[in-house]
Amino acid sequence: MKKIFWCIVSVMTKEVLKFCIWYKIDWRKLAIASTIMTILGILIPAFVLPPLNTWFTPLQVTIPSSHITVNGGMQLKETVTNARLDEEPPILPIAPILSVNSTTDTVLSVDSGKFASNETKFRVSRKKNPVPRRRRKRNNNKFNDDAKVVPPVPPRTSVSRQLQRYVWSLSPKDAVLYARKEIENAPLVSDDPYLYAPIFRNISVFKRSYELMELILKVYIYPGGKRPIFHVPHLSGIYASEGWFMKFMEENRQFVTKDPEKAHLFYLPYSARQLQTALYVPNSHNLRPLSIFMRDYANMLAEKYPFWNRTRGRDHFLVACHDWGPYTLTMHKELTKNTIKALCNADASEGIFDPSKDVSLPETTIRTPRRPLKNVGGGIRVSQRPILAFFAGNMHGRVRPILLKHWLNKDEDMKIYGPLPGRISRKMSYVQHMKSSRYCICPMGHEVNSPRIVEAIYYECVPVIIADNFALPFSDVLDWNAFSIVVAEKDIPKLKEILVAVPLKRYLTMLTNLKMLQRHFLWNPRPLRYDLFHMILHSIWFSRINQVQISESK
Repeated sequence: MKKIFWCIVSVMTKEVLKFCIWYKIDWRKLAIASTIMTILGILIPAFVLPPLNTWFTPLQVTIPSSHITVNGGMQLKETVTNARLDEEPPILPIAPILSVNSTTDTVLSVDSGKFASNETKFRVSRKKNPVPRRRRKRNNNKFNDDAKVVPPVPPRTSVSRQLQRYVWSLSPKDAVLYARKEIENAPLVSDDPYLYAPIFRNISVFKRSYELMELILKVYIYPGGKRPIFHVPHLSGIYASEGWFMKFMEENRQFVTKDPEKAHLFYLPYSARQLQTALYVPNSHNLRPLSIFMRDYANMLAEKYPFWNRTRGRDHFLVACHDWGPYTLTMHKELTKNTIKALCNADASEGIFDPSKDVSLPETTIRTPRRPLKNVGGGIRVSQRPILAFFAGNMHGRVRPILLKHWLNKDEDMKIYGPLPGRISRKMSYVQHMKSSRYCICPMGHEVNSPRIVEAIYYECVPVIIADNFALPFSDVLDWNAFSIVVAEKDIPKLKEILVAVPLKRYLTMLTNLKMLQRHFLWNPRPLRYDLFHMILHSIWFSRINQVQISESK
């Protein structure tokens, strides 16, 4: 290519000189020809010949990509090494330099082993990155949303190998008895970097019980069951708690064992939501087919496996968040009375949920299963919260109509609605209302449970719970008086009076406690210590320990 180029230049030069000597000069044509030659002289070397900076390279430069930033400049470590003089200098590539959201020229130069002068220039092009700017920004926000609410992972307490061998040598019953004695003599905990004492009933007992759970607990998951009722988690909506627990339990390697002889607890992996979807006839108002199905399932376990009959189901547990969860168990006496039931519908007045052994399951709304922490975020400053109390929701159950009767359009400080009106939601969304309110009213609906309680915790809005006979989630270890207010249904007419009477100091303390409580109510993409998955499992474990204590004392 070089020889062809120089031949063309030589021939054209001879022809121009010949023309100028023997013929009368046409200066217009000469100017046009000169212009064409000038353009060719610029373009052809640029595309045909190698860049000039590759002809002479005195130094070999290595630039680690991890030290290049995209905020308008470069941060480079001094990683310049002298090339050997007796070797052929390497060619320095310049095409794949950097891709940023700016067209600014970035100057890179070499001067005695430092980057200082303007000898070599590399232009940064935004075309190098094929991902559009809007998409890159959206993807970054997706990761940052989860990162900003995921708490740091506390380390596990180290245990000596001698203690591990001793615990593993115990039978499941003896191991539970050992844990009970250890919890009764739990060492006093005055300060823990990962647990906030004011939100617990007894932080020393909880910490010791949790450590023993990590050391001892093994769960056997029954493998059988008709799909999708069994082993198929439902991960979205207001009943997602049962599905997320099932998902994490079946994926777990720390607590799950395949040897039932080593198990301290036995998990019945059914979904009340999937049961309702598969067997309920719409508008029939008949739950009998669902109850018969669960009765037959419990009888099958008792016939096929020996483990149910050893304790009559006392070391078995199930997790159900659907409102009908308790009612689907009523046709099997041992399933209703003996098993440990983790239920969202934790109504102590109906005779199915037993507060002495059953677990109140938090009801959480998951709108995007791939991002369970989406939209989780705190509220704003107290001084910038203009609303004293807020509620909006459908009108069902016995409590909500009474709430609207007394407070709908009755007081500017009390924003109480049915479904949030469109004219209002266009100006301020439901979530913005919660973040802008000091108190969030959480009245029961058809049943005592409400997802608003957890939403209020997420948005740092002190929950005001109105549901008589409701066993609050994790009340075995959490002190709900430290971060919430419980109002009796009969006191709804005095609701504002009750809230205004709360001293500012106590309210600020509750708000601080609420922030420290959040980590215990998060469905993290992967379970972390002390998060919602582990809190549910701990309450089931703690219930089993208490049952053994009661049975031993009789």
